[in-house]
Amino acid sequence: MPKDTAFRCTACGASHSKWSGQCETCGAWNTIEEAQPLSERPKALSGRGKAIPLTDLATKAEAPPRTISGVEELDRVLGGGLTAASATLLGGDPGIGKSTLLLQAAARFARGGLKTLYISGEEATAQVQMRAERLGLTESPVALASETNLRDILTTLDQERPQLAVIDSIQTMWLDTLDAAPGSVSQVRAAAHELTNFAKTRGISVILVGHVTKDGQIAGPRVVEHMVDTVLYFEGDRGHQFRLLRSVKNRFGPASEIGVFEMTGRGLAEVKNPSALFLSHRGTPAPGSAVFAGIEGTRPVLCEFQALVAPSPHANPRRTVVGWDGSRLAMILAVLEARAGVPFTGLDVYLNVAGGMRVTEPAADLAVAAALISAREDAALPATHVIWGEISLSGALRPAPQTENRLKEAQKLGFSTAIAPETKKPVQTGLKMRQMADVSDFVEAIFGSREPTRG
Repeated sequence: MPKDTAFRCTACGASHSKWSGQCETCGAWNTIEEAQPLSERPKALSGRGKAIPLTDLATKAEAPPRTISGVEELDRVLGGGLTAASATLLGGDPGIGKSTLLLQAAARFARGGLKTLYISGEEATAQVQMRAERLGLTESPVALASETNLRDILTTLDQERPQLAVIDSIQTMWLDTLDAAPGSVSQVRAAAHELTNFAKTRGISVILVGHVTKDGQIAGPRVVEHMVDTVLYFEGDRGHQFRLLRSVKNRFGPASEIGVFEMTGRGLAEVKNPSALFLSHRGTPAPGSAVFAGIEGTRPVLCEFQALVAPSPHANPRRTVVGWDGSRLAMILAVLEARAGVPFTGLDVYLNVAGGMRVTEPAADLAVAAALISAREDAALPATHVIWGEISLSGALRPAPQTENRLKEAQKLGFSTAIAPETKKPVQTGLKMRQMADVSDFVEAIFGSREPTRG
């Protein structure tokens, strides 16, 4: 007797007993497809799926072997190097430099003794060679191939047995067993599954390139991100030369780690001290500028928040944000008005993180508030001050973790005073600490004695 047909949502992976237009789990439309049935004959677990007592894992489990590329920023984001038998997904905007980064990384791995195969589904091998020549990588022992048929790619990988395979990109791959166009949801999901499974069973490392949608998410089903071990995003504004490699998922290391690169005529160059880079163009202190001491992963990074406040000619004032969360800006403006008596009604507010940096840490609240009030009052903050702290809806300031690391980075760059929330644990540092209990104390201490100079 045949089993009932199963249906699965390609966006969230939820199972359904019948087809419907909308997934009840995630709410996505037209994402439910018929699932391929498993074999009718049940089989015991075998290979890497063999059941092992948990008590044995404590004594037999070992850290996965890693290979260092020599590109410190890349190795940092990967959690200490490339892990064997792993799948990594790299996403980024078109033209941001994903292929350049991976070609440079493949060349470094190959020169380090790792057998490397670079497969491009978007360019011919001659085009990849031209890029390698421009980057000065022609002496690197990297094998190149141009193919989109996944059956041929897997056969080649099985014959060549490389230790690292780069697939550029996953959206161009297709399986001849599926009646769907390359780049469709089913093709992307199936190709990612086959390549990930191949990496696990053969013990090689696979890096997949993924295109992103207009809202910045990797195109295709989200289940692809769950399949792989590591998800990286290559970020940056093509108008700036800086690029950020950010880890959003890593089964072998810390997530939210970042690596900073600079786009040059010879490819991507590492930035060993991103704080100095992001603050390199700071000149004479100007109203609306505040330096934030943040933590990205395990690394302290200092960056500059810039604010502009001006009378609005519109009935609804503008709130424009670049590099930060717009909803959080609205919350900070509301707290400043309700808890500190600083109104922004009838004023356009523009907020920017200098250098193309994107900040997600809640500890940036106080630096944003300082930049906003500085712009509103037309009063510049001292150039030697660095600020951090999370603001609650009550106006209280909450301490942020890794205070000592923030202070050491600020001191290294020449700052002498830190404005931060109160902490119970004493901190030994050469910087002067000005600790604040709530946002009203902060406004009074920093701006209370100053008269507005606007107009």
